[in-house]
Amino acid sequence: MNLEKVIFGAFVILSFTLNFGFFVGEIDNPQHHHELELAATLVVNLIAMTLKFGDRTHIGAIHLATSIVAVIQLLAASVVWFWAAQVTKLPTGGEVMATVVSLSGGALVANLISVTLMIGETLRRTR
Repeated sequence: MNLEKVIFGAFVILSFTLNFGFFVGEIDNPQHHHELELAATLVVNLIAMTLKFGDRTHIGAIHLATSIVAVIQLLAASVVWFWAAQVTKLPTGGEVMATVVSLSGGALVANLISVTLMIGETLRRTR
């Protein structure tokens, strides 16, 4: 068993599951989406992205691209939430929360693509 691949797979799957956990719930209800869960999702996605830098294959480049997209989406969601709550002092429900959750949904799609690629690559190697 290759420990590097285990760690890589664990972070890819953790990125997806944390993102899914944040995304689920009423889109405009801040009680269904916790800011620390978004922060954890962002941190784990950043770690997963750094783990993908070592792979020099074409599939590795696509893995890295999906991670970059997820991190950009999650950073944008974090900035929107921070800006609304701390700078403009807007209520975080309604339109603001819908924007944050929508951006995390884009990251969720990127993470789903990454997990799908990882599963496909794993199935291809075992045959």
